[in-house]
Amino acid sequence: MTNILLLIAILLLLILIFLVVKTKKVDPKDIQTAVSSTWIGLGLGEKIGAIESHAREIKDNYKSFEQMLRVPTERGSFGELSLETIISDQLPPNLYGVREKILDTKYPDAYIRSTAGIICIDSKFPLDNYVKMLNEPELKRKEIYRNHFFKNVAGHLTKITEDYVCPDKGSAEFAFAYIPSEGVYYFLITEAYEMLRAYTKRGVQVVSPLTLSHKIELIKAGVHAKRLSESAEKVKNSLLKLSQRFSQMDERWQLIYRTHFKTLQLRLEELDEIYRKISEEFNKIYKFTEE
Repeated sequence: MTNILLLIAILLLLILIFLVVKTKKVDPKDIQTAVSSTWIGLGLGEKIGAIESHAREIKDNYKSFEQMLRVPTERGSFGELSLETIISDQLPPNLYGVREKILDTKYPDAYIRSTAGIICIDSKFPLDNYVKMLNEPELKRKEIYRNHFFKNVAGHLTKITEDYVCPDKGSAEFAFAYIPSEGVYYFLITEAYEMLRAYTKRGVQVVSPLTLSHKIELIKAGVHAKRLSESAEKVKNSLLKLSQRFSQMDERWQLIYRTHFKTLQLRLEELDEIYRKISEEFNKIYKFTEE
């Protein structure tokens, strides 16, 4: 919008300069006519009207989004929806699940099947006190809401640790706490970094839409590498079995050669010797008859 207004100002200024140079004086009516014709010719009225309309739409959408964040149920639905969208866009259906029973009795908002185990994801992040903190003008009360928010976050991350970090039941050694807002995520990593770091060591990683997408790509790479490794192992096992079969065949061939073929060769040599002797006898008889 700033660029458009700047362009308009430049055009009007050029028109005025042209009139001054041409007539050596400026009549207010000429200025009014020039501005009016330029305004109409460029359709600036319609364009500015469209800009105002878009601005109102953005403002209304922002109010709707802000209102949604204020209502816990709507905020939770938005978190689940955005989480499901990210996962379904990046993973095939066989690698994830949404609100399904897993780990015996748990129903995470989503989970991912990885090489490290099942990674559970919780999107029910406590934001009530965060919203109150943002809307509170008084500094002391803002600080109170801030501390309450950190306390809520700590309690929520502890619950995720207890519910979803259980390798003995098939989970990975970590789970994700999903925040559907980059702003809230940035606030936490800048204002409560040590707390997040401590919970990361306990197995809970706080993620935003952007960081979750990056982690999913790493998980996909790990799954792909494992499948390649499994395929290579299958090929290796098949070659070993084939080698064993060849060894067995070679043993049997050697056995046949040493027994049957050797015996046959001896018998053939004996037959050849008998044939030779008989042939010699026939030759003697033949010579005798000729004499």
